[in-house]
Amino acid sequence: MKQFPYDPMEYQPGMEEIPSGIMAQVLGETAAFAPEAYTPADVRRALAQPSKTPADFAALLSPAAAPLLEELAQAALPETRRWFGNSIHLFTPLYIANYCENHCTYCGFSCNHKIRRGKLSADDIRREAETIAATGLREILLLTGECRSASGVEYIGEAIELLREYFGVIGVEIYPLNTEEYRALHECGADYVSVYQETYDTALYDRVHPLGAKRSYPYRFNAQERALRGGMRGVAFGSLLGLGEFRHDAFAAGMHAWRLQREFPYAEIAFSFPRIRPISPEGANESAAQPAPPQAVDEARLLQVMLAYRLFLPFAGITVSTRERAGFRDRAAGLVATKVSAGVSVGVGGHSEEAKGDPQFTLADPRSVAEVRQALAVQGLQAVMQDYVRV
Repeated sequence: MKQFPYDPMEYQPGMEEIPSGIMAQVLGETAAFAPEAYTPADVRRALAQPSKTPADFAALLSPAAAPLLEELAQAALPETRRWFGNSIHLFTPLYIANYCENHCTYCGFSCNHKIRRGKLSADDIRREAETIAATGLREILLLTGECRSASGVEYIGEAIELLREYFGVIGVEIYPLNTEEYRALHECGADYVSVYQETYDTALYDRVHPLGAKRSYPYRFNAQERALRGGMRGVAFGSLLGLGEFRHDAFAAGMHAWRLQREFPYAEIAFSFPRIRPISPEGANESAAQPAPPQAVDEARLLQVMLAYRLFLPFAGITVSTRERAGFRDRAAGLVATKVSAGVSVGVGGHSEEAKGDPQFTLADPRSVAEVRQALAVQGLQAVMQDYVRV
């Protein structure tokens, strides 16, 4: 396959380059991160610190911390309760299109997959919104494939304006935009932006993004900063755990958020922790599409990452998606998570009628909103549908 003609560390035409040194700092710190260098004593010293430094965060992510998971959990739970109480926010994603111009070797929406593509009309979006709102949800995450020609900024903005009639909080998980484009979506009613770097390993990033705008590593890296400059009140970070060496990717995403928080102290920071899942079409699997990861990310390792984030950035939101099974999500909600999805469809639409496009990945937790609320109530947790009111 012919490679895209752009160097992955360069910007492509039309991509805004902002004056920021955060990427260079994070890449340097990640290159210096040596997970095997830490001992159990280093981990316990980190746990003893009332405010965690980047060095403490590194120790908490290290293999030496894995056998001390219970100690991490005991330290993390009071921080979760201190900052978030017993509240767990509920939301659901709404995919309005799955057209994509990128060839990401691990993704179900990749342009080289022969899947059923679809895009919702305004009437479709309204029907989806009415169905979702009837469940009691007041927060929604709008998603598209990464294709400007099929899902332009104007189309996304019109969808947001429609959705704000039904929802008090609207997030977007779309292709990266320039600052003024983020500002336009914010003015339409978007509150926060989720962008996942997938992997912070620049060499691996090059290999798994051979085609498309997503091939530009720095443009994607700086998306959250452009979103905040454009007026968004919150941004979410993450990497696709299992795509590369997960400890380095987890460390890099944490440092990315930490450094951006120092530049924008009032920004709401959140994390998500997607792991590689089977993808559409049925029978295809993301793990077969790229080199095998150095270590599989099992639930224990995933929980360690989540606990390390809670201890390093105790005020940050932590989302657990339906990529994870119900039992793990319930456990995480009682310990470290602050937001979970419910009543999920990962096809294009699919809440009010049959989906108009194939899904991005397979669900591990298909529970309804009512079922998730009940599972939270059993643990003494309060499901929060909306915590933000526009005035």
